[in-house]
Amino acid sequence: MSTAPVVATESGTAFSRRGFFMKLGILFNALAGLVLAVPIVRFLFSSVTRGRRSGYLSWVPLGAVSDFPEGETRLATFRNPYVMPTDGKTVDTVCWVRRIQGDQFQVFAVNCAHLGCPVRWFPQSGLFMCPCHGGAYYRDGSRASGPPERGLFEYPYKVENGFVNIQAGELPTPGAPMAAIATEKPPCA
Repeated sequence: MSTAPVVATESGTAFSRRGFFMKLGILFNALAGLVLAVPIVRFLFSSVTRGRRSGYLSWVPLGAVSDFPEGETRLATFRNPYVMPTDGKTVDTVCWVRRIQGDQFQVFAVNCAHLGCPVRWFPQSGLFMCPCHGGAYYRDGSRASGPPERGLFEYPYKVENGFVNIQAGELPTPGAPMAAIATEKPPCA
């Protein structure tokens, strides 16, 4: 039976080679655990800290009022204010903008209220159509037919300095905090 070499230190305590490698292994395991724990903890607490970031819900411009002729519905693109470094092209979000008259607008999310498929505008028929399950919406965003139980979701908007701005940062849904803000805009015909 072999014994591990014992080395004496200045303080007079002895430690073995096996003990040294055991402590070194524990140190490396602790470092690896810390490296793995940091992203997991950040993920778990992200929902708590996300709302405090500036720009989570903020007003973003869609374009000048003159870019949207009266009585027409046009596709507009905006940059989502809640951006992560890994988002890439997905931060560019689209919406449908309908100018009723003057400074009265309706800004619809491009997602169907049924399962979120992107809807398309067909000016010939005056309908938004969902290609996934056949949902249809009238020009004012109300439900026309198909499986959706409600109309299209709308973004709150305001007109400032000749520009149409919407409050963005999350998809508008019935339970979202933005749904309460949507009632502040002028009534649409």
